[in-house]
Amino acid sequence: MTFAGLNLGDPLVSNLLLFSVAFVAGVINGIAGGGGLLVFPTLLFMGTPPIQANATNTASLWFGTAASTVAYRRELLCLRWELLLLTATSISGGILGAHLLLQTPQATLNTLLPYLMLAATLVFALGRPLMQELRRQQLLQDTYQLPLLLALLLQFGIAVYIGFFGGGAGILVLAMLDLMGLKNIHTMNAIKTWLATCTNGVALISFVAAHAILWSQAVLMAAAAIIGGYSSAYWAQQLPALGVRLFVIGVGSAITVYFFLIPQ
Repeated sequence: MTFAGLNLGDPLVSNLLLFSVAFVAGVINGIAGGGGLLVFPTLLFMGTPPIQANATNTASLWFGTAASTVAYRRELLCLRWELLLLTATSISGGILGAHLLLQTPQATLNTLLPYLMLAATLVFALGRPLMQELRRQQLLQDTYQLPLLLALLLQFGIAVYIGFFGGGAGILVLAMLDLMGLKNIHTMNAIKTWLATCTNGVALISFVAAHAILWSQAVLMAAAAIIGGYSSAYWAQQLPALGVRLFVIGVGSAITVYFFLIPQ
């Protein structure tokens, strides 16, 4: 099998590809989110069934987001009671999402793949500009704050999506935090990363119990994601966030078109 002209039958080539993609995904997750849009399709192109690809993707990138959470630990002190409630909601939603994934037949997930990739790419591409436009048009007042109960319901839905697929979900969490009245982007990124770590962590437990993770690939990519995730605190100040977002959107769009043209 070949991928971008590379012979994936060569273990050295396939391992180097997985390590490189996971490292880049770890950095991207720490800066702008969307790293899963790179790792998941890479596993699919290497012949991994979609449920195992999603579970392995979650396992590998979880360590990167956990590393980013450690780097952002000082920013997590601003919300205490609200953060506790959001964490509990994320955990329960992640468990449900992972259960739904594991109960979905492979053939059904193959059919859903193009639409999941399309939804994830559109959410990642349009979520932030839409929020900015609503505020510019004064359809959403700067002083508006989403009630905590509604925020928890939104986060539960996002967590279910993360447990099931998760691509592009980071921007949804950021939008929810923005509606809650948070304005400091570093604090918002810290909370987003923490909630993603909790949600994917409980999903990961479900995947381990179901033996859905390919550990040889997961461990290799986890090492790369940890390096990339922890390094993102540095790269966030060196790389333009817009450029990173455009790169992720471009890759996500190309892969989405590929899945529509060549069904799995």
